[in-house]
Amino acid sequence: MAASEELQKLLDRRFLLFSRSSYIGAHRYGGIWTGDNESLWEHLKLNICQMPGLNMCGFLYSGADTGGFGGKCDRELLLRWLAFSAFTPLMRNHAEKGSRKQECYSFGDTADFKSILDFRYHLIPYLYSEFMKAALNHDLLFKPLSFIFKDDERVRTIEDQLIVGDSIMVTPVIEKGATGRKVYLPQLMTEVRYDGKEFRCQKVEQGEREIKVALNEIVFYILKDKCLPIGKTARNTSELDLKDVYLLGDGKTYQQYLDDGYSRNICPENIRTIDNE
Repeated sequence: MAASEELQKLLDRRFLLFSRSSYIGAHRYGGIWTGDNESLWEHLKLNICQMPGLNMCGFLYSGADTGGFGGKCDRELLLRWLAFSAFTPLMRNHAEKGSRKQECYSFGDTADFKSILDFRYHLIPYLYSEFMKAALNHDLLFKPLSFIFKDDERVRTIEDQLIVGDSIMVTPVIEKGATGRKVYLPQLMTEVRYDGKEFRCQKVEQGEREIKVALNEIVFYILKDKCLPIGKTARNTSELDLKDVYLLGDGKTYQQYLDDGYSRNICPENIRTIDNE
């Protein structure tokens, strides 16, 4: 609270403030990351469960130390963790002194890592828009499936698939050595695959299915009658143009929140409608 109040006095623009420890109500002053985790597959699974829980406590800006803060992360775990972190507002690879070097380039061949990082930049127009709309509407960015598909009893026990924003469902691979996973679709959806080269879309029917997911690939699903903006990839956010987007999905329009990224003037007037042509 003290840091936030003083920064508001010192700066005439938005600032980013987040902590690893906090309490209910502190979302008014900053975000939070998920604490000092370990390089364990169980902690990747825990990260997925934590996101909607933190959102319900008011913390929209959040994410984990991707790959684990402590321990010895390997290439497979880091790639799978990055594939989930690409959807979280806070995305960082952060480790303690004395643990194994886990920067992406530390594992040799960087092409697989570049594919996932490119995807993150493609997705930023959507993530920024959905984050800001959630803040405006006192809503969640990450939702359990049961919050959307209330009449489907099957989704009540599914914790490793999440709704992100208004349009997509994420289904990360969270088992060591797995080449894919089982996915449950509560409705007809559009499956989207990105491998660093292109987005490939296909309609898939409601129900359970087995999917293959390569280490350099991200797979997610667009909800029926929804769409999302995809931007161009970049080397950093200063190169991004959030207006230069196209839409994926079968929805007719997308409501994009768009502002200068600096002003404190956060309001519904900053929403524009994009037609899915």
